[in-house]
Amino acid sequence: MKAQKIILNENRNVTLTAYIQEADGEFGFSRRPAMLVIPGGGYAMCSDREADPVAMAYLKAGYQALILRYTCTSKGRWPLPLEDYEHAMKLIEENAEEWHINTTKIAVVGFSAGGHLAACAATIAEHKPAAAVLVYPAILKDICDMCQPGMPSPNEHVTAQTCPCFLVAARDDRTVNIKNTLMMELALADKGVAFESHIYSYGGHGFSTGEDWIITNSVSSRLPDWISDSIGWLGEIMGRFTRNGFTEPTAAVSMNADFTPILSVECSLNHLRKQSEEARMALAPMFAGIETIAKVRGYSVEGLMAAVGNNTAREIMEMLQIPGETIHVIDVRLHSMVNELEE
Repeated sequence: MKAQKIILNENRNVTLTAYIQEADGEFGFSRRPAMLVIPGGGYAMCSDREADPVAMAYLKAGYQALILRYTCTSKGRWPLPLEDYEHAMKLIEENAEEWHINTTKIAVVGFSAGGHLAACAATIAEHKPAAAVLVYPAILKDICDMCQPGMPSPNEHVTAQTCPCFLVAARDDRTVNIKNTLMMELALADKGVAFESHIYSYGGHGFSTGEDWIITNSVSSRLPDWISDSIGWLGEIMGRFTRNGFTEPTAAVSMNADFTPILSVECSLNHLRKQSEEARMALAPMFAGIETIAKVRGYSVEGLMAAVGNNTAREIMEMLQIPGETIHVIDVRLHSMVNELEE
């Protein structure tokens, strides 16, 4: 492994530290996933406790790990931190070959104020990550204004194009109220964005990885599990990183599938019913199954379709016990069809 510290802006003390592991040769794959770590500190500092310890946890899971130390208040104000993030992501993409990084599998993890920056990356940035891990993030206006007045509240900017998010917090956080995480969850749910949330019974604020040598207050014994859980979730979202490279994602697409350029079985039934005749023909086994269930149970076909309309085609076909091989074939057919979005 090699470590490289790159100065992004000397006057503002903005740096990107890259921990790069080898690929090819004995490892048998050419590209790794990457995790961009964004420490917290109220935009007044970048916490060491939320930098290297976090990077090391993802390095152990096979990721390339990079740490962004962004512009803090004494050197400049918003939107400079977001510009620092954009600069860092652009640099990562430009160095992807040298750093053995798969550019479609770059995630970000942010803590507190860094969680705010990571949430902005997920929602309003030009270079959106494939997934965002938000740890006790500052989301709502009151806490954001305490750091720097006028910054965006990420929950107000969630759209169907927001990347999947993994949220971590403790119920008894007295610094960043748990409502910040809850309101972000509600916004993600409202727009159909994939997410997972872990709110622990106690742990306060600033617990980082939750290890004994880092924490400054009592935490739930289960709290350190968030690291391994986030890695498992990232495997579902981006594909698991294995000895033979990446598996196929198992849980979700990178955004609400109803808004992706092409169709897939992750699109909702309501959305797919508005598509071309070719798409509906590809989904004939699903529609036939719905009609059969409606007839057996005495429902109207339209009524049943309305009842399950927000479910994805995959979910409906799995409920109908359509074989996984058939679902895969249908998915491949749909991938050749342009998603016809409503104006």
